[in-house]
Amino acid sequence: MNRIAAILAGALVVLMLLSSMLFIVDQRQFAAVYALGEIKEVITEPGLKFKLPPPLQNVVMLDRRVQTLDSPESRPIFTAEKKSLVIDWLIKWRITEPRQFIRNSGIDMRNVENRLAPVVQAAFNEEVTKRTVLAVLATEREKVMQDVRKRLADEAKQFGIEVVDVRIKRVDFASSITDSVYRRMDSERKRVAAEARSTGIADGEKIKADADRQREVIVAEAYRDAQKIKGEGDAKASALYAEAFGRDPQFAQFYRSLEAYRASFSKKSDVMVVDPSSDFFKAMRGSGAGGAAPARK
Repeated sequence: MNRIAAILAGALVVLMLLSSMLFIVDQRQFAAVYALGEIKEVITEPGLKFKLPPPLQNVVMLDRRVQTLDSPESRPIFTAEKKSLVIDWLIKWRITEPRQFIRNSGIDMRNVENRLAPVVQAAFNEEVTKRTVLAVLATEREKVMQDVRKRLADEAKQFGIEVVDVRIKRVDFASSITDSVYRRMDSERKRVAAEARSTGIADGEKIKADADRQREVIVAEAYRDAQKIKGEGDAKASALYAEAFGRDPQFAQFYRSLEAYRASFSKKSDVMVVDPSSDFFKAMRGSGAGGAAPARK
């Protein structure tokens, strides 16, 4: 029984020894094999690998995928015309020389990022200070990113990495300048609005004056045409009256008398003090040369 237990214990020790000597390298990783604190080998090919058991050899895995470093803080950068800009950036990088990476920054990714961020910021400072705000914002934005990437190429080799891409995420003025710009924009928009309102009022008054003028012209022309038509009507009526009265003078006299009575006694309250024997009542007396006979007709 003791023999079997010893065999099992021996087998277990062998399995533990083998498990400490075998390791798997993922295709997304580098494997650095250490021997007594020194890098013995860097394995770049994936698969099942062999090493000596600890403490003779140890293995450390490094991520070989593309990493992203964002600007840790936004610092103002002065342009060629002494304008202060705040630039948010990011870079894409990956490990290309595992030995150099470990010697320079150890095995912690945060170490290289903490050391790389000031280098990137300095590269942006060098490129932005040579250009105007317009160039950084629009005309040379792509050129700025390309030049920063070229500047970082040699620096990156010292870290054992490669800078894959450099991007500007946001460009803005410093807060003090931004407030001033917003105030200037606000006053400019208010000025434009006031100018548009004054122009609209002036155009409105002009349209109103033109409409009033046209109305006066139309009314005057209508009155002129009406008076002309009325005059023509009165002329025709006078001609007809003259022709009719010329045919029968007695009837004409009788008609004029009736028109005079109608105009004089238009209201019941009207009072006239006139001698009844006057010519005014001649048509009403029923006798005389021009009164009775036309009335009976």
